Amino acid sequence: MVMNAEDLSRIMSSSALLSAWGAAELQDLLARAALCPMKKGDVLLHQGDRGDYLIILLDGTIRVSMVASNGREIILDYLEPGSVIGEIALLDGGERTASVTALGEGQYLKLSSNAFREVLEKHPSVAWRLLREMARRLRNANNTIESDRAYASGPRLARSLQRLMQNGAEGVALKLSQSELGAFAGISRENINRQLGAWSDAGIVALEQGRVRVLDMEVLEEIAMAAE
Repeated sequence: MVMNAEDLSRIMSSSALLSAWGAAELQDLLARAALCPMKKGDVLLHQGDRGDYLIILLDGTIRVSMVASNGREIILDYLEPGSVIGEIALLDGGERTASVTALGEGQYLKLSSNAFREVLEKHPSVAWRLLREMARRLRNANNTIESDRAYASGPRLARSLQRLMQNGAEGVALKLSQSELGAFAGISRENINRQLGAWSDAGIVALEQGRVRVLDMEVLEEIAMAAE
C-alpha cells in the first residue's frame, strides 16, 4: 500500500490523536513509520509491555482489552481503520494499559517513540494540539465513569451498544459473542442473555447468529437515558 498524507488524513478517525495534524506533519510521520501486515489473532500491543511505539490502523478491525487484577478480561473497545493506538504509553513512557488483538487480516503503521519525537521537534506547534486532545479525552473519560455509575445493567448495555455504533459498527456490524459484549459493557453473561432476550422479544434488537442488530434506535436511546 502506497499512502500519502491526504490518504492518511481521509481515513483518520475524527477522535484520533493525530486527526488535527496537517499534511506536512502527516507526511513526515509517514516517512518515519513502518507498514506492517496483520492476520487474525495477532497481538499488536501487549498489556504490561513497555510502550515504545504507537500504531495507526489502516485496514481491518482490532479488539482492545485488558486483564484485571482478578484475572477477568475486560473488553474496552473495538476499533476500525483510522484509529491511533498505544499513544498513552508512548507519551508517558509507562507500560501498556491494554492489549490489542487483530480480528482479521489488515495493515497498520508502526511509529517508534524516537520517530514520534523527531516529528514533534520538527513541528513544535502540534504539541499544543496533542495536549488539547488529551485533555478532551480525560474529560470524556470522567464523564463516562460518572454516568456509568448511575445506570443499571439495561441502560448500561444500551449505552455500550450506542458507543459501538459510534465507533463505526453498523447495527452492530461486529460479530460479538454475548460474553464479549458483556465484557465490553461490564455486565455478566447471564444479565446480557436476559436483557438481549427481552429486547429481542420486544422488537428492539434482532439476534442474528452472534450479531446484535438494533431495530429501534429511538427506544434504545430512551433505555440508555433511563436512570437506575
